[in-house]
Amino acid sequence: MLEKRSLRKRCVILVLLVFGLLLGAAWAQTESVLYSFCTQGCTDGADPYTAPVVVDQKGNLYGTTYYGGVNQNNQQQCSPDGCGVAFKVTPDGKETVLYTFCTQDNCTDGASPEAGPALDQKGNLYGTTYYGGAYDGCNPLGGYGCGVVFKLTPKGKETVLYNFCAQTNCTDGTYPSAGLIFDQKGNLYGTTITGGAIGGGVVFKLSPEGKETVLYSFCAQTNCADGAAPEAGLIFDQKGNLYGTTKTGGAHNSGQGGGVVFKLTPEGKETVLYSFCAQTNCADGSWPVAGLVFDQKGNLYGTTAVGGAYDGCYPGGLGCGVAFKLTPEGRETVLYSFCAQINCTDGANPAAGLVFDQKGKLYGTTASGGDNNNGYCSYGGCGVVFKLTPKGKETVLHAFCAQNDCADGASPGAGLIFGQKGKLYGTTGNGGAYNRGVVFKLTP
Repeated sequence: MLEKRSLRKRCVILVLLVFGLLLGAAWAQTESVLYSFCTQGCTDGADPYTAPVVVDQKGNLYGTTYYGGVNQNNQQQCSPDGCGVAFKVTPDGKETVLYTFCTQDNCTDGASPEAGPALDQKGNLYGTTYYGGAYDGCNPLGGYGCGVVFKLTPKGKETVLYNFCAQTNCTDGTYPSAGLIFDQKGNLYGTTITGGAIGGGVVFKLSPEGKETVLYSFCAQTNCADGAAPEAGLIFDQKGNLYGTTKTGGAHNSGQGGGVVFKLTPEGKETVLYSFCAQTNCADGSWPVAGLVFDQKGNLYGTTAVGGAYDGCYPGGLGCGVAFKLTPEGRETVLYSFCAQINCTDGANPAAGLVFDQKGKLYGTTASGGDNNNGYCSYGGCGVVFKLTPKGKETVLHAFCAQNDCADGASPGAGLIFGQKGKLYGTTGNGGAYNRGVVFKLTP
């Protein structure tokens, strides 16, 4: 069953790939692979599809992989490669597995983490797993669990803080796909894709002791006009309001909907700031599967995986994704529509969020597009790292699969983070020395 999830994740990253011809060989000099996964039978982890890394003050990187960490006792729960790991990579590229998931019977400790971890001041890691846990009411077949929130000490001791689907009909949420954020009191906040009172997913709050409160259940309005299926994490404003996205739902598109950007008060009152696919052919974007970032004036910035002005990456004409800006009042501006260049050499299908540098420029990744393929990334390019000015001028910093057999990585489905000396760090879901993903460093 989890193998089907694997295929779905690969489809998110690979099926949307595009035709490509860029100047990636020139940019490849700025990128270096810190670590290639699956070196020892994948006990070190494999396939960090959509999980970004976090960095500590010493420059160490922490993250998760969806597979790997082989556990012979429970491998049937996920795949022969295991149910994922939490890892640490030093600045010089030495990897340590902090925890291997599904080491407990029936994966009650969690399985298949899709999101990167959050780091507290004591060095503890907090995260979610998509599967595993004590309850399996979310799956008609049973036996796979509905996901957990976990805590991991620097020495690798894991504690499950919460098991989803603990309530009747999973009103507490199921399948957490995104990472977590802290408030000043140490409470954790996150989302689940499904579950909740209506089944459209939830925003939840979790106390340090593991008490969960559902702040909002999506699809509460007719046709899910309030949004449905939140796949991304959340951010706070200075007043304690939460902001996020849902992949589907919203006021437009009579099918699943194009998704929304929402605001949620600390008391749980939701406001839809923007419903995507408001323009013809979803030129304003559709399916925001990534989180948001604020600028100093309170404007929000993010991406959508499809939609936009160009559809050269996808036979169905859905568009190749956009980077957008949203004012506090909900006015949207498309900063950039991907696949604006021939063969999508500028990238296509951004499935991750954006980060700012100190000068106000934005940086992100696309899961496909770019000029390199080498017969590896299905029918298109293997993704790019891009820079975007506040006025919407895009520059490709690196096109993946610039090296033979995509040794530099392929299909980056996760976002970036700035580390020491202004370097960018990220992961790719595929490619690398063993074709199971990498952790990379990039000099902007």
